[in-house]
Amino acid sequence: MREFSFVILSGPPGSGKSTLATPLASNLRLPLFSKDTIKEALMDSLGVRDGEESRRLGHASIQTIFALARENRRGVLEANWRPSVAVEPVRSLPGRVVEVFCECDTRICRERYARRAATRKPGHFDAARIDDASMWAGEASEPVDGGWPVIAVDTSTPVDHDALYVRIMTATSGA
Repeated sequence: MREFSFVILSGPPGSGKSTLATPLASNLRLPLFSKDTIKEALMDSLGVRDGEESRRLGHASIQTIFALARENRRGVLEANWRPSVAVEPVRSLPGRVVEVFCECDTRICRERYARRAATRKPGHFDAARIDDASMWAGEASEPVDGGWPVIAVDTSTPVDHDALYVRIMTATSGA
């Protein structure tokens, strides 16, 4: 029996969160709530003219994730979380939490981010942020870690999804 309701999927930009999110949610039989999916739907509906509007849509996307998570009472929540703003909303979720933190060398994260900048919607303004070192330092590179189990996963190479599933179940079985 699953001992948790929510998986917080965290890590810096380009660390592999989006790549890991769908198979993880599928393996755990949980709905997936992804910041970028929601943000892109908002961009399609509302448009985005500049970086400030993009940040506002990102904030709205995070609030939407929490609203959907509370209503569904379970899920995989994927975003580049900042502990200073995410700990309390995660703690307020109606169920137990486990966090999967995507660890990856900063150089690899930046290379991945630069490659995907050309393929994502322009409203993300990725190309303008490639040289912003703060995206891979400080809070951006730390797990949320609000007192729940945190499982660090090396995402510089392909992840063994079955082994991760076992790690999650083991970490939460005695929680």
